[in-house]
Amino acid sequence: MRPALALLATLFLAGCSSAPKPAAAPAPVKKAVRPPDDTRRFPPQDQVESKVVAEPLLGHDFLPGGNIATYKKGKQQYDLILIRAASPTGAAILLLDYKKHLTDPRLIAHFGGYFGQDGSRPAFVFTKARWFCGVIGLPEAEADAVARTFAARLD
Repeated sequence: MRPALALLATLFLAGCSSAPKPAAAPAPVKKAVRPPDDTRRFPPQDQVESKVVAEPLLGHDFLPGGNIATYKKGKQQYDLILIRAASPTGAAILLLDYKKHLTDPRLIAHFGGYFGQDGSRPAFVFTKARWFCGVIGLPEAEADAVARTFAARLD
């Protein structure tokens, strides 16, 4: 009789255990947040088009969405990029992330930015306050001149 009581007690206790935990729900997929439209900040001269891009700018996973404008002067075509960061620190972090991506990055001390190769295109990236900016596709001297005009349009 005792073994029967032990078996009943075991069955009773097994029935009192907590219910199995449900499988963890998959992490929600983040929807790309459309960045603010700051295309008015691009210089209008020689501009072919400008647009707001929700996915990572230039296809770089370390960059959020932002604004890009394409320019054409003679046979030369280049892009300006603009990302509004939450703070100057956020813009500086984007600059350092981009520097890691560049081949042979060189500090441009008077601008506080970097010039190097982004794949097959030359790139000059810099910050101004909360703005992360870039001139993609121009040699250093020309990129510097374009960057000065661009930076003057930012608050």
